[in-house]
Amino acid sequence: MKYGEVSIAIMVVMLIIMIIIPVPLAMLDFLLSLNIAISIMILIISMFNTEPLQFSIFPSLLLITTLFRLSLNISTTRNILSKGNGGEVIEAFGEFVIAGDPIVGIIIFLIIVIIQFMVITKGAERVSEVAARFTLDAMPGKQMAIDADLNSGLITEIDAKVRRLKIQREADFFGAMDGASKFVKGDAIAAIIITMINIIAGFTIGATRLGLEISESMSRFTLLTVGDGLVGQIPALMISTATGVIVTRAASESSLGKDVISQLFREPRVLFIVSGVLFGLGAFTPLPNIPFFSLAIMLALLGLRMYNEVKHAVEEIPESQEEPDVESLRKPENIIPLLQVDPIELEFGYGVIPLADPNQGGDLFDRLIMIRRQIALEYGIVVPMIRLRDNIQLNSNAYIIKIKGSVVAQGTVMFDHFLAMNPGTVEGEISGIDTIEPAFGLPAKWIVADEREKAEIFGYTVVDPSSIISTHLTEVIKRHAHELIGRQEVKQLIDNVKENNPTLVDELIPIYMGIGDVQKVLSNLLKEGVSVRDLISILEALADYAPTTKDLNILTEYVRQKLSRMITATYIQGSSAKVVTLDQDLENLLMDSVQQNGTSSYLSLDPVNSQSVLNNIAVQIQNLLQIGEQPIVVTAPIVRFYLKRLTDQYIPDLIVLSYNEIEADIDIQSIGVVTL
Repeated sequence: MKYGEVSIAIMVVMLIIMIIIPVPLAMLDFLLSLNIAISIMILIISMFNTEPLQFSIFPSLLLITTLFRLSLNISTTRNILSKGNGGEVIEAFGEFVIAGDPIVGIIIFLIIVIIQFMVITKGAERVSEVAARFTLDAMPGKQMAIDADLNSGLITEIDAKVRRLKIQREADFFGAMDGASKFVKGDAIAAIIITMINIIAGFTIGATRLGLEISESMSRFTLLTVGDGLVGQIPALMISTATGVIVTRAASESSLGKDVISQLFREPRVLFIVSGVLFGLGAFTPLPNIPFFSLAIMLALLGLRMYNEVKHAVEEIPESQEEPDVESLRKPENIIPLLQVDPIELEFGYGVIPLADPNQGGDLFDRLIMIRRQIALEYGIVVPMIRLRDNIQLNSNAYIIKIKGSVVAQGTVMFDHFLAMNPGTVEGEISGIDTIEPAFGLPAKWIVADEREKAEIFGYTVVDPSSIISTHLTEVIKRHAHELIGRQEVKQLIDNVKENNPTLVDELIPIYMGIGDVQKVLSNLLKEGVSVRDLISILEALADYAPTTKDLNILTEYVRQKLSRMITATYIQGSSAKVVTLDQDLENLLMDSVQQNGTSSYLSLDPVNSQSVLNNIAVQIQNLLQIGEQPIVVTAPIVRFYLKRLTDQYIPDLIVLSYNEIEADIDIQSIGVVTL
């Protein structure tokens, strides 16, 4: 096996060389025997396969064996015409198979070629063509089914990848078989032409150059030529049969032999009926009695045995199945699957089911795939499988979104309606049902399909129910991304980085930080909407500062400074930014209120000062909103984290940046200062 690849390559080259260089008769006998052995092996392997891809090299093997037969055919032709001798194997076929009669040999040879060419090869070629066409046509549906199973959590990413690869390989296999069948077809045609040429040329050479009598020359060369043709065509017939077996095999979990036995002899009544028909043919017709009576008795005995086995199996089924079921219910292990909590669940009423059913034109599964890809690109995390469930306890048009088993969002949609939202620039009114857009809480209207074009002309933003649910789900995932990234997910991300940056990972983990520490830093970043896709820069920042501090909050601030370009591009458009800043005395107060607690720190500010700070921030933020600016508070790096935590409960969407997170070329304009 060590030198297998080189050996196969050398063997293929030798097949080409055999066409040019004469082969000794002893070696030729060995190669002819090898050709027969290979064809038998291929036929038996094809019968034991349970699916075509288990013999995926067959198209290539078909080409190699065809080339092998043609090389042998040319070598034997050379010896027959030049020496009048084709070797012991060919003579044995000529004398034993055709009984020394050239006419009989020619007829048998022609029958074999016709069977191979007109029946088996032509049929296998047609089946390969149809299978390739239907496999290619079914690929989109199979891909959608895999994506649906993936999104519903029935399979993992690895299982989905394996299934997609299998589908692609099946399409490639049947496409290759469609073309490879032409090799056998061409081989059969070449065999007929070569045989005719050999007979005519052999007769002429024997009569003119070897000094044989005309009858002796005709008998000798016809015998050798037909024997040569049979030696080549019998293995070709076996390989053609193997081709037909492979391409006609339907989906099964067992070999051809098992399927034949189990499917032909599974019904005792069929055997009894056939036995009766054969007995009647032997008893009441001129047909010979002995073979028909023998077969009738054999089938009757076999049917009786099958009947007893089926009856015995039916009697044992209730007892054998009832006890394990009762015992399994008593085992505490059956409760374990119920304890599993899905990271993300989307439950909906029965009126929303058509949106998730591909058979009814629903595209919700496809949108879930796009959501996972979008989150991966924007936030750099792999969103866990999103479990879809129908819930009859919900209103028919309602849906809820759960994170780790808890409801975090809900909404309603109207099937066969569209949601029209006013972006603030509409030029007319439309009729519809007033509602609230669930993702962003904007006022909107449900409209029928006939009003859609009119609403778009007036300037409304019109979306379908599937888009509403997917948009809402996307926003929920973004808000709770820090909850969805655990130690196992972080380890997978780090392992991915380690493939190309092993030094960076080895320097940081586990010497200075563990997986759990990195997970907390990434969670801090995601909680404020900072993408962790640039994990290399994050790990580099941690590797730089982890040796000097164990405070994960401070390490988070160092990472944010490392990602300053991305943070600036996210929150600041253009070359300037109008922001709110903190009074120096307030910053000093916040710094003095920071308390250490082991490897972490927290802000300890009295309630009066906390409320005063929050009120002042709210006033300044309102001033920003009045002039159409995004509310951003900029403060010193050392207090940014604690100020953000202070405002999270009352102003959760407030953007708090530090001076070190803003690029140096950005002009910061303070239009308000927060004081006590």
